[in-house]
Order: sequence, then structure tokens, then C-alpha cells
Amino acid sequence: MADDVRDPLTQKVIGTAIEVHRELGPGLLESIYQRAMAVELGLQGLAFVAQKPLPAVYKGVSLGDDMFMDFVVEDRLVVELKAVDALIGVHEAQLLTYMKLSKIRTGLLLNFNEKLLKDGLKRMVL
Repeated sequence: MADDVRDPLTQKVIGTAIEVHRELGPGLLESIYQRAMAVELGLQGLAFVAQKPLPAVYKGVSLGDDMFMDFVVEDRLVVELKAVDALIGVHEAQLLTYMKLSKIRTGLLLNFNEKLLKDGLKRMVL
């Protein structure tokens, strides 16, 4: 489901993440990267919602617990941040689920716990 075609918004958000990673480096908590990304997205003039709720619904019934997408940028890109040893299948599944439920076709999975951020970056398209 990954797509090699890059769009300007995705590239700008990747550049934003690279700037955060360049300044902070690996090894911090995910929450620190989330706050830094919010600052940098704002500095880049991008419209975003941080920790956007996504209701959990089963057969039309609200389960009462919302999931939270780390960022929705410009209403058309889901960005999920991690600070883990390595990205694994469940991280990709989480992003895909957020994309499907929110009906946003493009997503970025970013693992800040890499020496080079490009090694912890995955773009997904539905």
C-alpha cells in the first residue's frame, strides 16, 4: 500500500520532521517529538490538528473510547509519530486504520528513534 509518488504536502511535512529530528536527535519520548512537530508545523504555516479524536464505533454503536491521530495536516494527511526501536507491522496497521476510519487517503509513519529519520519513515496511500 505504499506509494512512491510524492506530493508537495507530504514532502513539506517530511521536511518538517527532518528539521525536528535534526534539532532533537533520537532517544526522546514520543510526546516531546509531538510538541516539537506542532511548533514546526506552525512555523511552516501548515494547518493541522494535533491529537485529533477518532471515534471508535462498532456496528453503528459508539464504544465510548476515542482513538487519537497524532496529527491531521491540511485535512488530507494523517501523521503518526513513534519513538521506538523499530517500526513493526502493528504500527503500519494503526496508521492504515486511522486513514480508513477518517477517510484520509494519505498517511505518514515517522519513527524519531532512528539515527537517520529517513530510515524510520513510511508513506502510505489507500
